[in-house]
Amino acid sequence: MANNRVLDNELREKVLQTIMEFYAEKGEDVMQTNSNECAFPCVDSEGNDKWIQIVIKVPSGARDEDGFDGYGVAESYKIKVKEKAEKKAKAEAEKAKKIEKDSAKRKKKENGE
Repeated sequence: MANNRVLDNELREKVLQTIMEFYAEKGEDVMQTNSNECAFPCVDSEGNDKWIQIVIKVPSGARDEDGFDGYGVAESYKIKVKEKAEKKAKAEAEKAKKIEKDSAKRKKKENGE
């Protein structure tokens, strides 16, 4: 029976090869750049040359946990994104309110009031 590190390495290599084959089939010039990563050149929406790098890892979890909980991490990320969006919306509403208030102040000042 193989140890956990060997099994993780085999799994990571299998997934990396699958991803590389997927992008190669899509016409990308994908290449392996490390034992756990691949990269391919691309162009952004403004025509600038860029690279996409994909890193594959088999997480083991924190020392105080039984193992990595992908569902828990995804839920935490979802909550974080929602909180960030709410905070941004609140800041934008406050900014709009301040702009409106300042505009009214300037208008009042222009009218000599």
